[in-house]
Amino acid sequence: MASKVSQITSAAQFDSLLKSSKVVVADFFATWCGPCKMIAPVFEKIATQLGRKDAVTFVKIDTDQQKEIASKYSIRAMPTFLLFRDGNEIDRVQGADPRKLETLVTMVALEAEMLGGSSGEGSSSGSSSGGSLWNGAALPRGYTDITHNVEVQRTELLNLDDAAAGSVRVLFAPGKPSGKSEALTASAADWVESDTDEQLMLFVPMQSLAKLHTLQITSHPTEDAARPQLIKLYSNSPHNLGFDEAEDTQATQEITIKPEDWNDQATVSIPLKFVKFQKISSLVMFVVSAEDGAEKVRLDRVRLIGEVGDKREMGKLEKIDHEHSE
Repeated sequence: MASKVSQITSAAQFDSLLKSSKVVVADFFATWCGPCKMIAPVFEKIATQLGRKDAVTFVKIDTDQQKEIASKYSIRAMPTFLLFRDGNEIDRVQGADPRKLETLVTMVALEAEMLGGSSGEGSSSGSSSGGSLWNGAALPRGYTDITHNVEVQRTELLNLDDAAAGSVRVLFAPGKPSGKSEALTASAADWVESDTDEQLMLFVPMQSLAKLHTLQITSHPTEDAARPQLIKLYSNSPHNLGFDEAEDTQATQEITIKPEDWNDQATVSIPLKFVKFQKISSLVMFVVSAEDGAEKVRLDRVRLIGEVGDKREMGKLEKIDHEHSE
């Protein structure tokens, strides 16, 4: 079987590839580097599974032979893996630790899923299978969907009804939600529901510090589960909050959602107090109550809109102290 990984032989070739392929994953290595040789089969396997012509492209760059490229992207250790979308670097992991590489794999998987469906539809459309990038509401001018910045493998959801819904990861899936009221099995559900009461506690860690402008939530109400009504947001917590802890902690912002706030895509756009969400390493979303006093609440998608800022060490959250203006 032919390799799915291309060798870069010039800066011009790499620049051209960044323009022609939607997503590029680059392995910066050296022939003398033992860890590079160790991780190479893993990278090759990922490329075989996720590579798509002119969509998701995997390349290897010899830093000794391509010093111009290595210098441009500040490569200081080998191996280093970079992920590009539309020619822009959006993530990197350094070292031959497969666990660290998993972060990049997750990103590539999401990118591949985004590219799997039709691309001719608008921002509020997409395939129900989750193939294309989808937003349930228009994006604020000057800002982008930065949900890809979520460290998905470390998200956590408290009070999840495991028997009636999917895992927390479905909330950040790039495709349009099915909107179904039931699934044959819980693993097939592309939404989440609360369990013992209407409250949910969602912990969303970031890969990079972010500026958050808008929170978009999609919720398809059913006979059993309603849309959220009262939500509290907490910024930069190093871990998920317990329900009692949240009640005793002052929220960064509190939002009451009115029935008329939901659009025809079952989505609400919540403007955030931008000055309070400037350097965000994590977000806790506490769904306090459901519409009409319902005993269960449902979430289909969560989208973060804003800007990605400085990188931080993966897996490490630091609470950031800064003044909050009212």
